[in-house]
Amino acid sequence: MKTSRHTRTADMPPPIRRPRTSQRFPRVRRGRRWIVRRRTALLSSALRGAAYATGAGIVSLGFVLLQQQI
Repeated sequence: MKTSRHTRTADMPPPIRRPRTSQRFPRVRRGRRWIVRRRTALLSSALRGAAYATGAGIVSLGFVLLQQQI
């Protein structure tokens, strides 16, 4: 006999539903593990980016000072 969810009989157990929060935790854990495994690569990339930004700032500051002198 076919039943819809509105006409469920008493002997049928309700469907098991997982809370939404439990579905997020595996993603967070995977993300943390990914960061831990690649920590040195991420830190070296961040350091390289900071060095490039500092160098670009110094060069542009030098050009601004040079233009003001001319």
